[in-house]
Amino acid sequence: MSAATQGALAGRHALVTGGGRGIGAAIADALVAQGARVTLLGRDMARLEARCAASAGAMRAVAADVADPDAVAAAFARAREGFGPVEVLVNNAGQAESAPLLRTSIELWRRMIDVNLTGTMLCSQAALPGMLEARWGRIVNVASTAALKGYAYVSAYCAAKHGVVGLTRALAAEVARSGVTVNAVCPGYTRTDLLSASIANVVARTGRDAGAARDMFAASNPQGRVLEPEEVAQAVLWLCLPSSSSVNGQSIAVCGGEVTP
Repeated sequence: MSAATQGALAGRHALVTGGGRGIGAAIADALVAQGARVTLLGRDMARLEARCAASAGAMRAVAADVADPDAVAAAFARAREGFGPVEVLVNNAGQAESAPLLRTSIELWRRMIDVNLTGTMLCSQAALPGMLEARWGRIVNVASTAALKGYAYVSAYCAAKHGVVGLTRALAAEVARSGVTVNAVCPGYTRTDLLSASIANVVARTGRDAGAARDMFAASNPQGRVLEPEEVAQAVLWLCLPSSSSVNGQSIAVCGGEVTP
């Protein structure tokens, strides 16, 4: 028997949205290392399938836009056909766009709410019936330090991520006696494509070089650095473990102390 099949999540079916790269990919790897079978859900099927091909059968891919109710329902049905009911759901898919509030269009506002908040709600709705029937489940929502404080020029993103924390707390209370836990992880700036895009945006707007822009983001962390995706993944993994059953309704900041209770 391999080390993976002996892990704390051996045989469990986990679904990770936005699992093709960055934090989502690191989370998927951490879950597989604990024996889980993982469905990757995202919009770039080629990227997802490439990751699955290297997983020795531990991962499968389904394509969906998390903000589309019909697409989410169909994707979860395909996921269940592959690995059975979803027992661990990690709502990682997200998007960030910046603009001063007075230049925040209704389209930008809706994109931020749809991807970051509505997608989390729809995927939770799709996974929850099976968890309630089994009387065991883990839902972990990847939010952001923007869910716990305000950042200038990203009001729509902050509003959406604050909404994710509110949803986390409400659903956790709703299912507290069911064997299902619902928590959030709130990372600070992490070395992902999203951060790279933010750095490029700063360079374009201010004329700073990329190194100076990167240092600006790192400075928000008292440790003076940006996070690695694997650090966030380990926090998510802990919340998914059977031994974390008493942790419910929490929003755990992974940010080197930028945000404290």
